[in-house]
Amino acid sequence: MKIYQQQCKLGARRRGFHLITADVLRALPQLTEIKTGICQVFIQHTSASLTINENADPTVRQDFETWFNKAVPENDPDYMHNDEGPDDMPAHIKAAMLSASVMIPVRNGKLALGVWQGIYLCEHRNYGGERNLLITLFGE
Repeated sequence: MKIYQQQCKLGARRRGFHLITADVLRALPQLTEIKTGICQVFIQHTSASLTINENADPTVRQDFETWFNKAVPENDPDYMHNDEGPDDMPAHIKAAMLSASVMIPVRNGKLALGVWQGIYLCEHRNYGGERNLLITLFGE
C-alpha cells in the first residue's frame, strides 16, 4: 500500500460555495500511481467546510449559499460567541452542519467522482482568508 499526504493552501475566497476539485488534483501528482484507493480531503478550519455536489451549474452553489444564510442567520441575539463579527458564530454552525472532510474513492489513477460531482470549499466567513487543506491519498 502507498500513502501520500500533501498540504494545499487555497487562496482567500469570498463567502460562498466554490469548486476546488482542480486545486485538489493539482496537489496530488501521485494520484496516477493509485489503481484502487481512497482520497481524504480535510480542511484545517472551523468556519469553513467541505462537501461534494453539483459541479456544472453555478446556480446550485448560489442556492446553497442562500439556503444556509436563511437557515443560520447572522446577528441572532441568542449567539454568545461574536468576538470576530456577526458572521463568526453562523460560520461555525454552518461548518458543523456540513463536514471538515470528504472521502473520495480512487479508481485507475483518478478520483471516482460522478459525472456531475465536484469538491466544494464552503466559505462561511465574509473574510475567511487563506484556507489549508490536508490531503491524504492511500491505496495500491
